[in-house]
Amino acid sequence: MSKYGEHFIREIEIKNYKLFKDFKAEGFGRVNLIGGKNNVGKTAFMEACYIDNSNDIFELYNRLLEVDTHRNIINNLLYNRDKKQDIEKLIRENLNLSIKNVNIFLDNSTYMIKILINGIDSEYEFSKLVELLDLSFVNSKTFHSINFIGQDSSPDWLINHLVSKSKLENKYSKINDLLLEVFNIENIDIIDNLPYLKNKNEYIPLHQFGQGIRSFIDILISIVLSNNQIVFIDEIENGIHYTNFDKLWEIILKISKEQNVQVFATTHSKECIESFARVAKKLKDEEIAFIELGRNKEDKVRAIVMDNKRFLRELNSNNEVRGW
Repeated sequence: MSKYGEHFIREIEIKNYKLFKDFKAEGFGRVNLIGGKNNVGKTAFMEACYIDNSNDIFELYNRLLEVDTHRNIINNLLYNRDKKQDIEKLIRENLNLSIKNVNIFLDNSTYMIKILINGIDSEYEFSKLVELLDLSFVNSKTFHSINFIGQDSSPDWLINHLVSKSKLENKYSKINDLLLEVFNIENIDIIDNLPYLKNKNEYIPLHQFGQGIRSFIDILISIVLSNNQIVFIDEIENGIHYTNFDKLWEIILKISKEQNVQVFATTHSKECIESFARVAKKLKDEEIAFIELGRNKEDKVRAIVMDNKRFLRELNSNNEVRGW
């Protein structure tokens, strides 16, 4: 098990990724909320952190292939002939083997990238391939994994997977306790390959509930299952009524501490920012940070990273913290 916080991202340098040409920031906490004006790069910042946190670039692509947008991803990688040939050439040049052929393809039964070297399944350190792979096509609006929650709700099959995973890891009861606490929902389960919620002894399909419950489920299950990992949540306020923000932040702050999970989340909502500060103060949680993104006079994206004390001080002074 990781020691507390040793896997956390404390600083990052981003070069030539989307809006970020030459960017540095440091001072991140356990739970980090990112604010800024539209199109300043809040989501791209999280993408860069997520990519940087992936040790194996093909592991990252295999995570991406778990989403409904896998066809777009495959079109931009495996079906881009030049890029595919570049990757295969790099593998041939870097392996100390007698290589006759390298073939990269999509396994249609598992939607996983497979690499055959001389016709045999092979493992290889793919970190050297990062510069060849263009990750700018990642669609974060619909991109979901256990560790990256996009702006739309997770598809039913991913909810099914997470519920099954929670049972295998003995965390199913924890998730149901949280659902009962927040929504008076008795439990979540899978029936006929669809997620259902049990309410007043009746099982009701999840899709019949509002967006707020689904968003809550996305977030709380991901954090509960992400021991010693990092979770990214894009536009955390989506679908959740502002009156439930305090409940949401209380769960995130408590569970992330219990599970040793670092959280990065973006928001446009002033109410969400104020709730984050309010709950952190209530819980006396000093391991938070607020990241304010903006553009300087040269139109370059820059960040102001505020620790707990400065963040609360700025809000108490009624200063605008949603970008400049």
